[in-house]
Amino acid sequence: MSEEKNIDFFDLNKRAVSQPLVTDNYTADPSAHVFDNKIYIYPSHDIDAGIPFNDNGDHFGMRDYHVYSMNNPDDNVAKDLGKILDIKDVPWAKRQMWAPDIAKKGNKYYFYFPAKDKDDIFRIGLAISNTPIGPFVPEQNPIEGSYSIDPAVFDDNGVYYMYFGGIWGGQLQKYRNNKYNIKNDLLNDKENAFGPIAAKMSDDMKSFASDPQEIIILDENGSPLLAGDNERRYFEGPWMHKFNNKYYLSYSTGDTHYICYAVGENPMGPFYYAGRILEPVVGWTTHHSICEFNGRWFLFYHDASLSKGVTHLRCMKVTEIFYDEEGLIKTIYPYRNK
Repeated sequence: MSEEKNIDFFDLNKRAVSQPLVTDNYTADPSAHVFDNKIYIYPSHDIDAGIPFNDNGDHFGMRDYHVYSMNNPDDNVAKDLGKILDIKDVPWAKRQMWAPDIAKKGNKYYFYFPAKDKDDIFRIGLAISNTPIGPFVPEQNPIEGSYSIDPAVFDDNGVYYMYFGGIWGGQLQKYRNNKYNIKNDLLNDKENAFGPIAAKMSDDMKSFASDPQEIIILDENGSPLLAGDNERRYFEGPWMHKFNNKYYLSYSTGDTHYICYAVGENPMGPFYYAGRILEPVVGWTTHHSICEFNGRWFLFYHDASLSKGVTHLRCMKVTEIFYDEEGLIKTIYPYRNK
């Protein structure tokens, strides 16, 4: 949005389509799931780490995770069920516990999270619990072959896939064919854009069953989106859901601040760009999840309104989403016009 210092937050909050679900902590990147007919939300826990803003995102210095619950999204309030994981309990992790996700398989809950290792390289870790609220016990090492940020795990009738990856501070641009090279960098505008990375999960949910591969997002002509197509190309924050037997890959465009989506026939793609789900919010980042509850669909997202525009101190929100007759998602404007 426009410069936060010029925003009348009293007016903005009156025009907002939803209000913060939590006001006593800063929460972001909400990953929402329904377990036993209750919504559980696993967000990042924002703090002021005292680190200046930079393009690597070092000012996002999160160190732990909490879990929240809601009986109904219409309640517009989430209950804090406590801390479920701290960076000091993860042997391999050094700093920056960013956007997580969770999956249930059988009677166990698998909590996936990114963090930087001792070499300041992002990896994806796993902690396991017998309940959705913990205690979660972390594995001793990150998932072999994992890298970058923003894990999202999708259950396709008992087959689980992980989607992950983000450029800039998320380090995805340093990889080609799953290999890290510090000399690798962002693509030029005429090259095919980076896509999210995806892999099928092993039966025990602790490793990849196949080598991760890049997901391709195509334009209306069937050509891959280009790196210079900043308003449509992938940046970070993948999410997958299924509606009317179609697979919906949604994601953030990062520096243009949209939540966009693409639709495909297969969970590994290809996907065709379909439009925007969410227009820009206050704050630099935008991140989301989508879940169904009692036959209705909801977008969980965040903005920086609670902190009056401090981009690394965010608040999670929820609003209902709607599909048209063709299965396209109607764009959400987070703040009503005056």
